[in-house]
Amino acid sequence: MCCWEELLNDSLAPATCTLCPRRCQAARISGERGFCGATDRLRVARVALHHWEEPPISGCQGSGTVFFSNCGLRCVYCQNYQISLDGYGTEISTQRLARAFLELAGQGAHNINLVTATQYSLEVMEAVQVARSMGLKIPVIWNSSGYENVETIMRLADTVDAWLMDFRYCSAALAERYSQASDYPSVAAAALLAAVQQSGPYTLDSSGLMTSGVLVRFLLLPGLLSDTIACVDQVFSLVGNSVCYSLLSQYTPPAGITERYPELAGQVSAWDYDLLIDHVLGLGITDSFMQEEGSSSADFIPAFDLAGVVNQSVQ
Repeated sequence: MCCWEELLNDSLAPATCTLCPRRCQAARISGERGFCGATDRLRVARVALHHWEEPPISGCQGSGTVFFSNCGLRCVYCQNYQISLDGYGTEISTQRLARAFLELAGQGAHNINLVTATQYSLEVMEAVQVARSMGLKIPVIWNSSGYENVETIMRLADTVDAWLMDFRYCSAALAERYSQASDYPSVAAAALLAAVQQSGPYTLDSSGLMTSGVLVRFLLLPGLLSDTIACVDQVFSLVGNSVCYSLLSQYTPPAGITERYPELAGQVSAWDYDLLIDHVLGLGITDSFMQEEGSSSADFIPAFDLAGVVNQSVQ
């Protein structure tokens, strides 16, 4: 029995999809696409070591990233738009995904880094269970937009060891304009609290690698310093120093954004980013990361070329 059929046989589960806060109720098991663009078929765009996450994630050997196709938030400025908005990728089985986890571990990955996996959380839970039964030992990290259902987070308790979680907006108007999600601020706050409850405080091992807890990312967008500061303040008021704070200046305008969103056509000013850093340091935050100058570049965006996805004869 496939994982979707198991969910539908659960008396507490609806017959349509409510995995993300959209609760679009698409009949994905019948092939209908959700708001995220996904059906019930697992779809992946890249499986490879990634060296450009925060140091406790990438370490010296790389993070074992799995980039999933489609996304429930669908931000207009997404740097991974080929997979999140356009749905690029290929269908694989949960067994193939489990083997991919083991292959990443064999390549020396410090962890399994699941990038935008919410729409496939049922398949991922099954794949992780299979991989662990076959010897997977490294931590599993859920790399999230922050737009998550509390129920889905708690369902992942036996699957996920640590969280990379964005906190993108405090303004409902901005969340609506750029992500069609005016409820993002309240949803992300509840999701953050649930993730901290599920995984505990931010913890590193003796090598400085993240093993549990939550690392919260704040992406500074052009001209939106005040909202990003409000996001930092909100997170600090909710969870204080139990999480790590990562300040991102890497925003790179995607192709075609100028016409519809001219305010996002440029890059983040160094002055605004310095002000954000000063604000964070002034709060007394104990664990944080800042990006170096030059982080805003398309060179840091992975090539979505199905690397590592279909490198075996049996999917």
